[in-house]
Amino acid sequence: MLSASAMTDGGTTSGAIGVGALTGESLRAFFERDAISVSRDLLGCHLTVDGVGGRITETEAYFPDDEASHSFRGPTKRNGAMYGKPGNVYIYRIYGMYWCLNFVCHPGSAALIRALEPDTGIPHMMERRGTDMLTALCSGPGKLCQALGIDIEINDRLLDRPPYAIAPSAPVPIVSGKRIGITKNAEAPWRFGIQGSRYLSKPFR
Repeated sequence: MLSASAMTDGGTTSGAIGVGALTGESLRAFFERDAISVSRDLLGCHLTVDGVGGRITETEAYFPDDEASHSFRGPTKRNGAMYGKPGNVYIYRIYGMYWCLNFVCHPGSAALIRALEPDTGIPHMMERRGTDMLTALCSGPGKLCQALGIDIEINDRLLDRPPYAIAPSAPVPIVSGKRIGITKNAEAPWRFGIQGSRYLSKPFR
C-alpha cells in the first residue's frame, strides 16, 4: 500500500489507456494497479449504466490493509465482489438505504465512485432523484447510485458487461484530500477530484 505521504495535491491523471470503451484486456490493464493510481485516473472517465451516466469527478481509494476498508478483515459474504477481477463492480449499502458503487483494482482494493457530472440520460436521473438541479443529481455516492438506477442486482460483474460501460479520459487537473465519513485511517489523503469541478459531493479544503 502507498503511504499517505506519497500522495499530494496537484498534478494530473496519467490519461487514457487505449481508445474508446475499456473492454477485455484494456479494462484489466486499467484496473490491475494500485487503488490510488486507479482512483486518480478514473477522474474524467465516462461511466454509463443502461445508457445513463456522465463524467466521473470524484473518487476515493481503499486497500486491504486500510482500516477504513471493507476488506481489512478479509473476504466475507458482503465484500466478496471486492475480491473479483480488476474492473469488477462492488456495490454495498450504507445506513440501510443508500447504495455505493466501487470498482475493484488489485484484489481487496477498490475505488469508490463519489460523484459524476451528468451528461447522458439526464431526464431519467431527474425523475429518479426528484430534482432538476444538475449539480445535485450525482453529488455523492448514494445520490449517484440512485440517479443511475444502481442496486445490488447489478453487483459483482465486470465493467465491460451490461449494463455498464466505461470509457477513458484525457488527463485532467486533480486535487486530493481526506476521505469523507470515516473514522479509521482518516488522515490519509486518498480522496480525489477534478480541480474546479462544480460536480463534487463536497468541496476540497
